[in-house]
Amino acid sequence: MSNLSEVISLTLAKANQKLKAATIDLQNELFDDSASRSYYAVYHAITAALLTKQLSFSSHNQTLGAFNKEFIHTEIFSKKYTKMIYQLFSARETGDYDIRSDIDHKKAKGYLENAIIIVKDIESYIHDSYC
Repeated sequence: MSNLSEVISLTLAKANQKLKAATIDLQNELFDDSASRSYYAVYHAITAALLTKQLSFSSHNQTLGAFNKEFIHTEIFSKKYTKMIYQLFSARETGDYDIRSDIDHKKAKGYLENAIIIVKDIESYIHDSYC
């Protein structure tokens, strides 16, 4: 991939693929996997947003922290997103690593709904301010 715009576009496409997978997993009662895919949709969207500032990080915590610094604290995105993102991060860890999970249909659906909101807002931001 040669240019930044292409990388950002492909990263957003990956975010949307994860939303689609989260939806399919939810429909198939794979609640842990749906929560995990919801998180990764947001993670890829956040990565794309950071790329618009030519920022890239090697860990999830660094990526989330940088998003808060660059986009939440500057009020580009709502502070409510911080809580939503960290809930998704926690759900992903539960869904991926815990033997017992409390993620049910209601929780997985809520995670997916939050992920859709965040991804769409980030896409709009990138389209309006970067493209």
